[in-house]
Amino acid sequence: MLLRQLEYLVALARERHFARAAAACHVSQPSLSAAIRKLEHELDVPIVQRGQRYEGLTPEGERVLLWANRILAECDALRQDLSTMRGSLSGVLRIGAIPTALTVAPLLTTPFCQRHPHARITLESLPSREIARRLAEFELDIAMTYVDDPSAISLYQERYLLLTPSDGQFADRTSLRWAEAATVPLCLLSRQMQNRRILDETFAAFGASVVPAIETDTVSALYAHVASRQWSSVISHAWLHMFGVPQGMRVVRLDDPPRAPMIGLLVAGHEPESMLARGLVEIAREVDVRGVLDRVLAGYLR
Repeated sequence: MLLRQLEYLVALARERHFARAAAACHVSQPSLSAAIRKLEHELDVPIVQRGQRYEGLTPEGERVLLWANRILAECDALRQDLSTMRGSLSGVLRIGAIPTALTVAPLLTTPFCQRHPHARITLESLPSREIARRLAEFELDIAMTYVDDPSAISLYQERYLLLTPSDGQFADRTSLRWAEAATVPLCLLSRQMQNRRILDETFAAFGASVVPAIETDTVSALYAHVASRQWSSVISHAWLHMFGVPQGMRVVRLDDPPRAPMIGLLVAGHEPESMLARGLVEIAREVDVRGVLDRVLAGYLR
């Protein structure tokens, strides 16, 4: 059994298509198919459900996939450990981030790449539940997500603001109650996103509920709609770091929620640990993410 065969299997499970998997691995489709058939022969189990097209993995194939991810992750950890001995990290750091934390990622990834020029990063926008699954199945090294785990590395607590037209009904206010924010036409993130679930719970805690006029699953689409000045939105202060405040809009501080959600780094709890993930954690401990975001926020508040 070769590592290449396991890499092909992981690519096939990810792409769910033989031709796309072959392209991702820079081999021909017959070569990829032959390698997976050879793996089935060596392990003496059917791995792929075959029909007119790719139909998924067999139960045995799912188990092989889990081991393949684990073996490849440990091989990556070995390479990273050896690169550390040579004085420079190399390899690919796989980061998953919830969409609402992506705006903060450059505060960590930029100094990481400057310190480790031979390392590369893949950064994926993922729901929090998918992040948990992929950490457990060796598909991610580290994640930026909502955390309440004592082992997580805290980055900042979300602070909430109403992004609203500067000539609207709250033009002269410096702070707002959540029940007041619920009275304006809103554009919010979709209900399947954890940020939205947190907002709904917070509105409810203050005796209010919202039915947004527009729901979207990306922060950029939310900003694009709010910039028309037809809607307001409840945003995290961290979004100001990338998107700022559109022309003709302003931000008003909302009352602190009963429990402010914490964003942090969560490392895959596997042994051996990823040296690249450890490198990002070291950067996070040096960078004052909370301070950077607070200074950005102060520049927009009246």
